[in-house]
Order: sequence, then structure tokens, then C-alpha cells
Amino acid sequence: MIRAYKFLMRPTVGQQAALGEMLRDHCSLYNGALQERRDAYRHASKTSVKYGQQSGQLKDIRAFDPERQGRWSFSSQQATLRRLDKAFAAFFRRIKAGDKPGYPRFRGVNWFDTVDFPRDGDGCRWDSTPHDPVTRVRFQGVGHVKVHQHRAVIGKVRTVSVKREGRKWFVVLTAEQPQPEPWAATGSVIGIDLGITSFLTDSNGAHVTNPRHAAKAAAHLEAAQQALSRFPRRKARDRTRNHQRAVDKVAQLHSKVRRQRLDHAHKTALGLVREHDFIAHEDLKIRNMSKAPTPKPDPVQPGNFLPNGAASKAGLNRSIADAGWGVFLAILNAKAESAGREVMAVDPRNTSRTCPECGYTAKGNRPTQEKFRCLSCGHRAHADVVGATNVLRAGLVRRDANQA
Repeated sequence: MIRAYKFLMRPTVGQQAALGEMLRDHCSLYNGALQERRDAYRHASKTSVKYGQQSGQLKDIRAFDPERQGRWSFSSQQATLRRLDKAFAAFFRRIKAGDKPGYPRFRGVNWFDTVDFPRDGDGCRWDSTPHDPVTRVRFQGVGHVKVHQHRAVIGKVRTVSVKREGRKWFVVLTAEQPQPEPWAATGSVIGIDLGITSFLTDSNGAHVTNPRHAAKAAAHLEAAQQALSRFPRRKARDRTRNHQRAVDKVAQLHSKVRRQRLDHAHKTALGLVREHDFIAHEDLKIRNMSKAPTPKPDPVQPGNFLPNGAASKAGLNRSIADAGWGVFLAILNAKAESAGREVMAVDPRNTSRTCPECGYTAKGNRPTQEKFRCLSCGHRAHADVVGATNVLRAGLVRRDANQA
């Protein structure tokens, strides 16, 4: 299996400058390749430029600009061009599927934060000073950078990436390692229902509180964004010190909320994986759930619009984003795979409207957000517990069908 490791780097001032220049030059390469594809398609011949053609030009580009493009790893530049190629492949896939296309865009220097090295030892070297007690990673054109390695890396390192987050620099590794031994079976199965009031409710009736990290930080974030709004928009190199401090403050607050959300997701998922052999959850289409409502034109007054609940829906969308369901489910699946547990996604339709006692389904079975009262048999329970119970039953049925 492939596992990722993320470690904080502690570069010197000179190494920070070199890392910033590396990101800048890879961003320039990405934008130049994108411009070439746009110009080729706009030509009367409608020429289509592929990754192979652009990769073949790298040798000449490096020879023409040895002080910038020629400084960096050839393989990392190929990875940047491959990244653009994947963006175009995703663009054409969305067109065929009838989704919103989203044409690949040019990247600003401050929005290009990652450089990938496809193979350890080719332009980079993890643990480049094994004789030294301090772990270092070496990058071509940068040198040996100190790494705060807070845990051991198991397996053979395959790829290495540099990532910038605000003022911090990280190295991200992927290591190939043997499949771990499954954890001891507990004999327990459970269904979970994700929500806003409670982050998670299981079929046993237990509730996990929604921490609402973004909502708690909203006042500080609002003040920081107001302070930032007093400065005119400038490129990073043209900002004053006070302007840059305001930018960093907003970034730090967003980063803290993100780390808190990740920490909560990891701890909650680990608790479920430790205690249960089988976990069923709703197959939520989170992107569709958080879409803004469609505007309703006023037929009487052209140019005006009827109320469509956009304000209340915006509040719900913020709560959905703050809960971080997608991050949690991704972490849950990864931990379950490592532990030899089984996670099953089921159709979420009517899970909280179907009576677990008699099977009667009706919208009126759920008179409020929390209460469930069956109109047929009178069964009463918490609506989220009912939803989790029905999710578990559907998951077990699907598991048995797959095994058969």
C-alpha cells in the first residue's frame, strides 16, 4: 500500500528564497505551457498540443534560460507539465459528462504552492545526510534542508513534494509499504448519520458534538479580514510590512481552523475504526448539497427576482463546509483500509423518514429536525438515530449482496 507522510521543514533564509524561486519558475513554466495550448487551439488549424510535445521542448527551454529554468530538476518540470495535462484531461471529462467545464486557468505566483518530484533520488533525496542525527532532504538548486521528522517513515520512499502553506514549508513523501496486519476483530457493526447539529450520530444512539471550528473563529477572522481590506490589492513584492502582516494573519487563522478540523476528523475516525469491524455511512453528494439555489426571475417585473432562500441556504452551506464531511469520510476510509475494517456507503434517500420498526416511509414521519414519530405504528425516536439505524441495515444488506 502507499502511505503519505507530511513533515515541517526548517529552511534557512537563503533556502527559503531558493524554494520561493523554484515555485516561481515552475509557475512560469505552467503558465507558459498553458498559453501555448491556448494559442495553438485559437489558430485557424485548431492544433492540439499534448504533454509529449511540451515535455520534448524542456531541453531547449533549459538551455535558453539556464539561470532560471535550467537550475531545477528536469523530472520536477516534467511533473509540472503533467499536472497541466491532467487539468486538461479533467476539463474534457467534465464536458463529456455534461458538468460545468472549468477551463484550466493561469496561476498566480502566490497560488502555485507545490512542486512534485516523481522519484526519490532524481532531483531530490530524502534523508540526504543519514550520518547526521538531524534529518535533511536535498533539493536540486536549494541544498540540504532540515526536516522536523516527528515519526518514522516506513517503507521505500517513492515520491517527494515541496509544499508551501503560508509562511511554512513542508515536505510530503509517499512511501510504498507492505499491507499491515488487520486489527483484531471486535464483532461490532455500526451505522453513522452525519449532520450539522451533531457532527455524527451512530446507530447505538451516541452523538459526537459538532465543534464548529470556523464559527468559533468567525469574529477573529472577520476582524483580520477587515484589517486586510484597508490595504489596496498589491502583488506580494509590492506590499508594505503592515500589509504583509495583515495577509499573514488571515492565512494563519484559516490554517488554524483547517488543522483543528483535521485533528477532529482523525480522532473521530480512529475511534470508530478501533471499536467496529463494519461501518456504514450515507453516500452524500456534498457538492450538490452545498450549491447555491437557482435564481427565480420575476415574471411580472423583468429584471427583478423572487425570493429563493439564498440567504438561509448560504448559512447552511457555511455549516456544511465547517463540518468537513468530505475530509472526515476520506480519513475514515483510509484508516479503515489500514486496519482491515470495512466501510460501506449507502443511498441516503429516506433514511431518516423510514420507520425502523414497521418500514413505513413518509415525509410526515419527521415533524422536526430532531424528532421522529411514525404515522403508521407510532414509533418515536431521535431522527438522527433512526437515520443511522437505517443506514446500518442498508449497509449490511449491500455487504451480504456483494459477498454472495
